[in-house]
Amino acid sequence: MASHRRPKQPSRAQVSVLTAAAATVVALSAQSGAQATPAKPGKDEVKVQVDALYEQAEAATERFNGAKERTEQLRKQADQLQDQVARSQEQLTTLQSGLAAEAAQEYRDGGVDPTVALMLSSDPENYLTKASSVDQVNRTQAETLKSLQDQQRRLDQQKQETAAVLAELDRNTQTLNSTKTEVQQKLQEAQKLLNQLSVADRTAILRGSDGAASRSSSRVDPASLPSAGGYAAVAVQTALAQQGDPYLWGAGGPDKFDCSGLMVYAYAKAGVSLPRTSQAQAGVGTNVGTDWHNALPGDLVIYKSDRSHVGMYIGNGLVVHAPRAGDVVKVMQADAIRINTIRRV
Repeated sequence: MASHRRPKQPSRAQVSVLTAAAATVVALSAQSGAQATPAKPGKDEVKVQVDALYEQAEAATERFNGAKERTEQLRKQADQLQDQVARSQEQLTTLQSGLAAEAAQEYRDGGVDPTVALMLSSDPENYLTKASSVDQVNRTQAETLKSLQDQQRRLDQQKQETAAVLAELDRNTQTLNSTKTEVQQKLQEAQKLLNQLSVADRTAILRGSDGAASRSSSRVDPASLPSAGGYAAVAVQTALAQQGDPYLWGAGGPDKFDCSGLMVYAYAKAGVSLPRTSQAQAGVGTNVGTDWHNALPGDLVIYKSDRSHVGMYIGNGLVVHAPRAGDVVKVMQADAIRINTIRRV
């Protein structure tokens, strides 16, 4: 019969070693858990990252605006070309039908050459008159054939132009969609960072109330500014009237704007058409240089090395602009951002 022995109990020394080892494991686990949860970034760190993301989003927004403007132009051009192709095809069909009818008539007449048919006719008295008519018919047929060839060449050329425009439209649409996605991703990344902050810190970064960008959140009374002349006066008044309207990328009014959209909207009210992007606006009118002291109310002030931001000079060293996502149309010091060029429209 097998004997049953009680298991040997660990000694006090062994218990102490095991207890110490367990405590070490717990301590290491606690340290590992602490390392797995990094501290939230501070306001300054978030601001740097958010500012960079918003700059990238603004540059992408202007690319989007340019692609959208070009897409609209191409769509109109394609519509016009397609209308021309349809008209040319109709004219070609008419010419072809006329020649087909003449050919069928000749076949019904036995396919005999008209001149030979006249010579064999039983009415020689009218031969000369009819011969002249036949000659005229032959010349008319020749002209019809030439018109047919010209129309066919014109139609082929129009079809090639249409195909090229439609291909560019397709490429531009792809660029438009990819740029739109890029803007949305940058804004989403910025929002995730901002969501880690308190409401006060988040608002300070969005509205620039920490003073880093020298942006003013107060409304400016147009009566306190020097007067502008001509259509520039209307543009300045219109832009200032939008103070407080929210920024929205790709928007051109009437109650939401991005930077270049505000300029287009304001000058449109004055009867002046501006290109849609800040980069294109940097090429309009007369170059005033980069010193805001030389600017007059209504001048466009283009900012940054890539010309991705624009504001309108309103006098007293100030510009009105649509800053960025989360902000509103407002006034800032003209030199708060590095000036690239000033343009007098």
